[in-house]
Amino acid sequence: MVSSNDVQRLFLQAVFSRGILSFKHAQVLWGKCIDAVKAANPTLDMRFSDSREEWDRFVVAINNALNCLHLEFRHLTDEKTGVEMYAVVNTKDDEVAQMATDYTPAEIAYFKAVVEQIMLAPHESYSVSSLAALREVNSLKSNMTKTQAEVVLSSFVAKGWLLKSKRGRYSLSTRTVLELLPYLKSNYPEECQECIICMEMVTRGVACNTLNCRTRIHHHCFVKLRARRAQCPSCTKEWPQDAKNLTPVGEAAIKDGQDEGRRLRRKSDEASDEEEEEEFRMEEDEPSQPTQSGRRGKQKQKASAVDVDESEDEGNVDEAPRRTQVNGRRRSTRAR
Repeated sequence: MVSSNDVQRLFLQAVFSRGILSFKHAQVLWGKCIDAVKAANPTLDMRFSDSREEWDRFVVAINNALNCLHLEFRHLTDEKTGVEMYAVVNTKDDEVAQMATDYTPAEIAYFKAVVEQIMLAPHESYSVSSLAALREVNSLKSNMTKTQAEVVLSSFVAKGWLLKSKRGRYSLSTRTVLELLPYLKSNYPEECQECIICMEMVTRGVACNTLNCRTRIHHHCFVKLRARRAQCPSCTKEWPQDAKNLTPVGEAAIKDGQDEGRRLRRKSDEASDEEEEEEFRMEEDEPSQPTQSGRRGKQKQKASAVDVDESEDEGNVDEAPRRTQVNGRRRSTRAR
């Protein structure tokens, strides 16, 4: 029997087939699902409402149904367009491993390596060149070739996990930030900058020109803020009319070739490597000294040597005096 719960089922099927969709698109789908269910059962008393309050109730109902599956219908504002986007994402422990079940473990490990280079990119550029992305194959414990990596990178872009710009640089998509936000905040806490207006993660936007000011803001949030005030919310410095005169965050913050040198690593990993190297150098420089157990071993060897001498002397009593030890002193006696 068709019931009002079938609206959620139809809606989720539509969302799964699309991956990620805007708020307006999601509302249109919701209305069509209500119409389809009412057509199957005209006795149902359901009406579509485009009010935000009704939509929020519908989202809560969906998430209550998805909770047992460790899924969530989550939303995030697109950093480039400012459009509110929705997608069904995993909420369980390893977000990277659950990112896409149709990828092999080696391909997921490669994705994770590329994401790390994007997050650690210099000058808060949050992007990586094609050359640097392909170089990450060398860091994997797999037989993936660079030719295979090119195919996998194209797949990441085609399925919406990565974005590729006209400059050939890869960056995080809205879908990836939605799916991997807990993972990113856990593994890259220093690199995860939040917009001072919407409090969402910033990988594309602008930064205040004041030295050491931590203000980061999306372009669309800057437009809203500039309409109300002309000062930085943190340091109160006067801001320009155009965001282009502020320090860029994202791909515009880096020039071609600046990240094609040494592979970037997290500070914690570099610190642990330096500690291991320092310990190794100390072990090499430290002079060889016998340990306590080593000294005891040498003492035992000396004692054994004395016993051997005594036994040899006993076997030649007529030719040499026999050595005995009394109270720690040696004395010489001739065999009778």
